[in-house]
Amino acid sequence: MKLLITGGAGFIGSHLADRRLRRGDRVVVLDDFNDFYDPELKRENVSAHLSDPAYRLVEGDIRDRSLIFRLFAEEGFGAVIHLAARAGVRPSLRQPVLYEEVNCVGTLHLLEAAVAHGRPRFLFASSSSVYGARSKLPFSEDDPIDRPISPYAATKRAGELHVFTAHHLYGLTAMCLRFFTVYGPRQRPEMAIARFIRCLEIDEPIPFYGDGSSRRDYTYIDDIVEGVEAALEVPAGFEILNLGGAHPVTLRELVGALEAATGRRARLDRLPEQPGDVPATFADVSRAEGRLGFRARVPLEEGLKKSVEWYRNRAAGGRWKAEGDLRAPAGPRA
Repeated sequence: MKLLITGGAGFIGSHLADRRLRRGDRVVVLDDFNDFYDPELKRENVSAHLSDPAYRLVEGDIRDRSLIFRLFAEEGFGAVIHLAARAGVRPSLRQPVLYEEVNCVGTLHLLEAAVAHGRPRFLFASSSSVYGARSKLPFSEDDPIDRPISPYAATKRAGELHVFTAHHLYGLTAMCLRFFTVYGPRQRPEMAIARFIRCLEIDEPIPFYGDGSSRRDYTYIDDIVEGVEAALEVPAGFEILNLGGAHPVTLRELVGALEAATGRRARLDRLPEQPGDVPATFADVSRAEGRLGFRARVPLEEGLKKSVEWYRNRAAGGRWKAEGDLRAPAGPRA
């Protein structure tokens, strides 16, 4: 299969590229290496594949319509895994127009190109953020989601609607996959688990928002990758599926689990709850289990252990920077 992975130098995308190259696919990665966090971390992610003839790295922006159309014409993709996006709830409060341009207009460029060039299967990375501050748990794909509480969430829901429109009008085969707080090696450094591990390792206070009762459904990267790969294979028209761990934990419990994984005692920097954060996420994955055979298999304790081991290996290799890894405020992510 010939794949386009947008955002393929990032956390999830680079793991997918690794897996698909091992399977024998032709993988084209499109990434703009923006400075949301240190772009050198992304360059580390892709470095092992640059000499592989089955791998092509294209540095560019999904807002560049001419680039997108040229790439589709050159490659003739069999599938598109669209991960590229401006991510994070809190930064979207400061830059809502940027989030709209990248996450919505960029997605439209990709959809237009896909329709014009053979209608490859289209997988869109959505987010649990679309569910908003709901009291009904767990979150089901049939729940009403008409009240997003951050620009980021609004753009992800808009992306789903654009994907459906392309399916309805032009017959594009598509799935929207709602990811629930993905973590593991290569995780973006501003996200809670990556930031907390670093703080524990260098004995800095952990930014601790609210009273610690907020809950997140954490999902290890290997489980997410297996879900995405399954979505490439099953017959489909248009579907929306949750991919999550289906086992939420509180912020207090997460800190305790990280203390156990690192063998270190956390110091807390207690901060008020942040606008845009939701109190809980919890995935109902029964639909994904039925359609994809998906079920998260990596327990949090095991995933945290693997994450700590990876971060310690980076530190031992001198690949942690004092401040450069962190360019956005940390905390739980929806």
